[in-house]
Amino acid sequence: MDSKDRQIIRVLQAKGRMTNQDLAEAVNLSPSPCLRRVKNLETAGVIRGYSADVDARAYGLPITVFVRIKLERHNEEDVRSFERRVQMIDEVLECHILTGATDYQLRVVVADLDAYEDFIRNRIHPIGGIASIDTSFVYSTVKNTSVFPRLG
Repeated sequence: MDSKDRQIIRVLQAKGRMTNQDLAEAVNLSPSPCLRRVKNLETAGVIRGYSADVDARAYGLPITVFVRIKLERHNEEDVRSFERRVQMIDEVLECHILTGATDYQLRVVVADLDAYEDFIRNRIHPIGGIASIDTSFVYSTVKNTSVFPRLG
């Protein structure tokens, strides 16, 4: 991947619905080489897909929660079981494995506090093997972007 590919990626991250003609103009390429680069990035799995950036509040999920989870045991079976179960929970948008005192951080969206309680009681607790759950509710977002920084 070269700097032109990265430039294409950054433009598409900001404006994923633009035409190839507009993309080519934005990155100073003619349309054919630009399209070829995009197709190559898709084939290589660098561009994994395209999606809409939807306002969670407008959708009906105004509460974002970061949930940090520590497991009781770290054997392969318990870790795989936890990860498999978390992948099936719709409210969990992201699940990251962390270094430090916490094992996982989940980014969760819910409609209200009752929905969050239901999420914890009926989706997280039944997984089992959880030593602790620490929750932080987001009350405002300062920055939210999916555009990668420039390299070099």
